Amino acid sequence: MGWKGYFVVHQIGRFCGCDRVGSLSSRLQSCHIKHSGVDADRKLTRWVKFQSARTTSRAHPGHKIYPYLLRKLTITRSNQVWALDTTYIAMERGFVYLTAVVDVASRKVLAHKVAITLEACHAKEVIEQAFLRHGTPQIVNTDQGSQFTATEFTDVLLARGCKLSMDGRGAWRDNVFVERFWRSVKYERVYLKAYDSVSAARTDIAQYIEGFNVDRPHLSLDDATPDEFYFANLPTMGEAA
Repeated sequence: MGWKGYFVVHQIGRFCGCDRVGSLSSRLQSCHIKHSGVDADRKLTRWVKFQSARTTSRAHPGHKIYPYLLRKLTITRSNQVWALDTTYIAMERGFVYLTAVVDVASRKVLAHKVAITLEACHAKEVIEQAFLRHGTPQIVNTDQGSQFTATEFTDVLLARGCKLSMDGRGAWRDNVFVERFWRSVKYERVYLKAYDSVSAARTDIAQYIEGFNVDRPHLSLDDATPDEFYFANLPTMGEAA
């Protein structure tokens, strides 16, 4: 079947689960996939389970975990809450990590980076880019991944006077603001491209994010784009103080 077939079924597995991939691969097999000489059911299921075992949220036992601050919080202003997360981007061969900072109220992607390793230095670089371009939020929310609990990262936020908020262990809904963006960028761009190099992934994802911020209206924002909503709802000097 080749790498493209594995790549497509892997993407389905990411959102539908390995059990459904096993069922899907059986159906594909019955539709003459077996004639290619590939045992689709067993190999696809085993391959997807291996890929799905990757996680970007492994906690470090020695790092401090901060409480989740967003429960019941009404978020209406730009720079009130930023959410930061990392996901992995599957390529033709291997994968890279995408880290992004999203303004929760506007959905605007404030900064991002594509890297080949999962380290605190990349999270630090991305949040510093966001600070430089957009100022300082009241709260920064992340998951409990070691790249976000490392003092190399948390010290940067604390020095800025930000409050740190961290999702519950394995509670992806606590950071649903970024999860929605991951779904958009993957379904609308990444899964259609199967990048053959890191530079290709960086260029294409940057182009997608620019269009997402500038050109894409959201129903939840009264049909405004993230850029339009973000700049229209920045706090006044009194509110920021």
